[in-house]
Amino acid sequence: MIERFLKQTTFTSQEDYKQNLQFVIPDNFNYAYDVIDEWAKTHPEKLAILWSNDEDVTERVTFAQLKEKTDRAASYFTQLGIGKGDPVMLVLKRRIEFWISILALHKIGAIAIPATHMLTTHDIVYRNTQADIKAIICVGETYVQEQIYNAMPDSPSLKVVISVGPEVHEGFHDWHKEWMLAPEFVRPAEPVNENDDTMLMYFTSGTSGKPKMVAHDFLYALGHITTGAFWHNLKEDSLHITVADTGWAKAAWGKIYGQWLAGAAIFVFDHEKFTADKILRQIEKHKVTSFCAPPTVYRFMIHEDFSNYDLSSLRYCCTAGEALNPAVFDKFYERTGIRMMEGFGQTETTMTLGTMPWNTPKPGSMGLPNPQYDIDLVRTDGTSCEDGEKGEIVIRTDKGKPIGLFKGYYRADDITEKAWHDGMYHTGDMAWRDEDGYYWFEGRIDDVIKSSGYRIGPFEVESALMTHPSVVECAITGVPDDTRGMVVKATIILKDEWKAKAGDELKKELQEHVKRETAPYKYPRIIEFVDELPKTISGKIRRVEIREKDKK
Repeated sequence: MIERFLKQTTFTSQEDYKQNLQFVIPDNFNYAYDVIDEWAKTHPEKLAILWSNDEDVTERVTFAQLKEKTDRAASYFTQLGIGKGDPVMLVLKRRIEFWISILALHKIGAIAIPATHMLTTHDIVYRNTQADIKAIICVGETYVQEQIYNAMPDSPSLKVVISVGPEVHEGFHDWHKEWMLAPEFVRPAEPVNENDDTMLMYFTSGTSGKPKMVAHDFLYALGHITTGAFWHNLKEDSLHITVADTGWAKAAWGKIYGQWLAGAAIFVFDHEKFTADKILRQIEKHKVTSFCAPPTVYRFMIHEDFSNYDLSSLRYCCTAGEALNPAVFDKFYERTGIRMMEGFGQTETTMTLGTMPWNTPKPGSMGLPNPQYDIDLVRTDGTSCEDGEKGEIVIRTDKGKPIGLFKGYYRADDITEKAWHDGMYHTGDMAWRDEDGYYWFEGRIDDVIKSSGYRIGPFEVESALMTHPSVVECAITGVPDDTRGMVVKATIILKDEWKAKAGDELKKELQEHVKRETAPYKYPRIIEFVDELPKTISGKIRRVEIREKDKK
């Protein structure tokens, strides 16, 4: 499949990859037709999805079956008045209907807007009104349906609500009663989209303000070919799982586009509550070959006794979402013989930096630039940084918008222009580059602490604290100081067995620990022990909330 879209499909070195990665871009590219339906045509019995849940129910879906189901859903949606350009929100957790729905929406040229099941009525009203959402397809669960129902009076654009069951709220369409009654789907004679039409939108997690709408065109799906084929290193016999809820952009990275472009099958574990044991049991039972998860998941996994599991099927592991603590890398490698390959990107992009199969991983780094993008590290004046110098990660776009980069923030030209100007998309992320070209994360620009002339990124201090046995989780912020400008503050959640020791002695111990683990000037002069940290619904720490609290 990838030979249809890349001039060269195998690479032996970073230089080879940099020089020879070239896309073949079709007119009117539509992932559902050009990838899924093509697999159904050429390899109809090839496994597309292996789905399993907490009750150990499993379902296998071939590409032929996936085409049939998505055609049926496309016809059903059309019958309900959903068409080209209509925004449709998907609140489907890990139900198999998510994959059917999003592909069906691609087939009719509608705009898919995945969303988390944790949204409140207020959140849903905000999204409905900001995006003029016409339809919502949701899981048949009491909480989710009630939030949507309560949002309907304040959502004038919302015309259709569909439940996939098992519960179906009053006034909602019943997917499983209705969709098989739709007429046979006939693919439109004319293309349903241009390449630059909007295919997909995500609301950001809102770590520093209200969520923004990130709009992606139809080439975004094609942009993930490098994610699946190279970063995940997937083959046509691979069975891949990415641990992510479908409401977040990480699902687009690991659960739909790049994986099928590479010809792999997707394993979906539809669980209600995560445990490392559950995931490891699923890998063992279903012979999963490829695994991707945030470092937090790996931290839980390494606390398990690996001798209790047969993980011999596992060939390749990746991580993204936050920077990886080297200690986690080492322990996982010690127990599995597998080196985790890191990747970095945003809701606004596909994978921009990463460790590819031909690269040697440097645990804790972001990896090397993906030549799909023109990546640079710049100073505040826009000039390029030297190796070892901290700067902002940017994507240069003076030669055109690369495949995979977002179109802009929907209905927010001012915010788009603030982030994307002078031929550069500004990621807002700070990093430095070593002599081998690897990037190392420092933190968000807004989170960087300027103290006594030093620029201190929160991540390095957080990583140092996380190596102390007392710390469960922590957040590093800056507190205004008359002498130093700002001082470093650590807000820490302690392990249960350490909570009785919370006091000045433990604070001093933690300060000395940080001094030993990193540069002494970075140690937290202020330490606060808390029971929880402020977070977004996606689980990201809201450091801005800690800073605002400290100002009061």
